[in-house]
Amino acid sequence: MDALTRATVKQIDVTRAVKGAVAAGLLVARIEVDQRTGKIVIFSEGAESSAPNPWDEVIR
Repeated sequence: MDALTRATVKQIDVTRAVKGAVAAGLLVARIEVDQRTGKIVIFSEGAESSAPNPWDEVIR
């Protein structure tokens, strides 16, 4: 990102999102931020993906 480009997501936005997740009782495992869209995704500890993984059947 060059010096003249403003960040879509700022540190305070991430802090607020994490504080909200923790206040809701989640254990934050990972955070992903997309600077182009401003999307913040918080993955909680022990959360499973909603999309099925085709390898799950192979492993079973």
